[in-house]
Amino acid sequence: MRIFILYFLYLGLNGYISAQEINEPIKNLVPNGSFENFRRKSGSIRQAIPWQQIASVDFYQEPLSNDTTAEKGAKEGNCYAGLRYQKRYKEFLQVKLAEPLRRGSIYEFEMYVRMAFWSNAGLKSLGVLFSKIGYKGQKDVVKSAMIDSICKKGAFVNNYRWFKIYGKYQADGGEKYITIGNFSPIIKKEMIRLNIFKFGFKEAYYFVDDVSLVKMKEPVEKVKVEIVGSFVAEQDSVLEVKKDIAVGEKVTLKNIFFENGKYYLLPESYSELNKLAQYLLRNPNMEVRINGHSDNSGSKNKNQKLSELRAREVFEYLIKKGVQNKMYFKGFGSEFPIAPNDTDINRAKNRRVEFEIIKT
Repeated sequence: MRIFILYFLYLGLNGYISAQEINEPIKNLVPNGSFENFRRKSGSIRQAIPWQQIASVDFYQEPLSNDTTAEKGAKEGNCYAGLRYQKRYKEFLQVKLAEPLRRGSIYEFEMYVRMAFWSNAGLKSLGVLFSKIGYKGQKDVVKSAMIDSICKKGAFVNNYRWFKIYGKYQADGGEKYITIGNFSPIIKKEMIRLNIFKFGFKEAYYFVDDVSLVKMKEPVEKVKVEIVGSFVAEQDSVLEVKKDIAVGEKVTLKNIFFENGKYYLLPESYSELNKLAQYLLRNPNMEVRINGHSDNSGSKNKNQKLSELRAREVFEYLIKKGVQNKMYFKGFGSEFPIAPNDTDINRAKNRRVEFEIIKT
């Protein structure tokens, strides 16, 4: 813990400080906004945690082999989601935000959307709903809690290329969820047939990628500074990692706690993980892998599975805190001990979680 001498006097003579001058990262409050982090490869968006689906939302980890359009695949990276709309059917993407919205604050929302090449109809509107408990049905749709993009002529097509839907939202306060989709009470009225000479079944399908919600900076009054006393500052909220850390290096996380034989995190772990989250937010291009390790007590298979589940818990916690870095997780069981498994103290050292640098 460090000792700092800080001096405050509103009418002092020694310069100015303000909250805007603190070097804080711009935080995307939509966890896993680019869908790049997932538990395992699957066609369900539920694997791109913590995203939820209303109906059955598709999840893609690579371009479709039969997609020959100019901008096939994701907007950025490899992963993206897909929403399907039919005469009496529609889908929604939903996620709990990294933190609740603050009353009166203004937030900037944006997402990228692209019509699928097989669509024979398009939608007149797509948007996002902000809510405290999530979207349950049409009764939850409140116009003042939406950013709705409406196509004035025809439907959203844009030659099957990515386009941006965006807007500003002033929070009522306490909103914890965003829901993406079409909120018209009668979806068939929102669907425009692309070829008026073809009749029969209609389907509009849109890919979604790079979803973000960022709190706009608010003006802060500057304050003059002068010596008046001292106090003991709290410990830094960012994990201390050497500046020249290289690919392949590993950092063991301290104070990460699990119940014996269990994989879920205990609350005592949150402080260390919050510091790691801040470190990654300040290094958004860094890719890391969360590694789980165990001692050699019990069966090899059980230890391997437990270490993987613990690594996954840390991985998911970081995502839910708003970390957007590309991350992976892996369990190694008792394969790589850092101390002999001969005492309780040494076995405790081997039961660890670390993060490994994959890309700086």
